[in-house]
Amino acid sequence: MLIDGYDDAPLVAAEDLPALPGFWAAYLLWMCQTEENEPDPLWFGADEADTDAAYEALTAEEHWPVFRIPFADGHTAVVVGRNLEDDPGTEYFVSHPEWDRHGHLATIDGHQAGPGLSWRELTHIAGTPDPGAPGVQAQPVRLLLLLPALGDRDLPADAVERVGEALVAVGVPEDGAHGVAEALLHDHPLWEPAQWSLPSPSPLSGTAQRFPGILSCDESGSPRCGVRLAQGISRGHSDRLAHALGTWPPRM
Repeated sequence: MLIDGYDDAPLVAAEDLPALPGFWAAYLLWMCQTEENEPDPLWFGADEADTDAAYEALTAEEHWPVFRIPFADGHTAVVVGRNLEDDPGTEYFVSHPEWDRHGHLATIDGHQAGPGLSWRELTHIAGTPDPGAPGVQAQPVRLLLLLPALGDRDLPADAVERVGEALVAVGVPEDGAHGVAEALLHDHPLWEPAQWSLPSPSPLSGTAQRFPGILSCDESGSPRCGVRLAQGISRGHSDRLAHALGTWPPRM
C-alpha cells in the first residue's frame, strides 16, 4: 500500500483486524485508564490472550496497519499505526486524491497532538460511508476507529448511548457497554476536551471569509488550533471538505 509521506513504510490494509476477538480491547483499552480504574479486557468481552494477539497485530514493526474510512465526495479519514521501534504511535488524518498533502487530525505518541475531531465531525464521518471506495464501511466500526481523536467539551446528551450502541454492535457485552462508553468519552488520557467553532473573519487576512465552514479547535496542542484542517487547498476543495464534514452550511 502506498500513502504519500510514508513512501518507505511497510503499510498494509488492516480493515480485517477489527474482526479479531481482542481487537477493541487492544485498540481502546488505554483510553479507559484513570487513577481510580485499571481497565480490563473483559470490559470489551475479550480475554488477555486474544487482546495480546490483537495488540501484536496492531504494533508489528514489519506491518504498519492502515484503516481507511471513506466518506463523502472522495474524502478518506485514515488511521495509521506508525510502528517504529523507537517512536511508535498512531496518526489520524484526512486525505483526498486531489490534494497535495494530508489534513492532520491527531497524533497519539510520546509527543501527542490533539484533539482532532469534534463530536459533530466524528459522527458525520462515521455516518456517511462511501460504498464505492475501499475501506471500512460499517458505521459502528468507523466511529470507534476514530474515537481516540475526539475531544469535545460540548458532547450531546445521547453521546454515551451512541458510543454504547457502537460497542455492542462490535461485540462488547451489552450489560457493560454503557460503562465502557462513559470511560471512553470522559477524561481522555492525552488531552482536554476542546471548544469547536467556526472561525471569525480576520480583519487582516480575511482567511475565514475566503475559507468558511471548517471548525477550529481552542486547545493549543491540537493540529487544528487556529489552522485550517487541510493546508494549501483551493477554496473549492475547502468548501467540499466542509460539506463532507457536515459543518457547512452552519446549523441555524
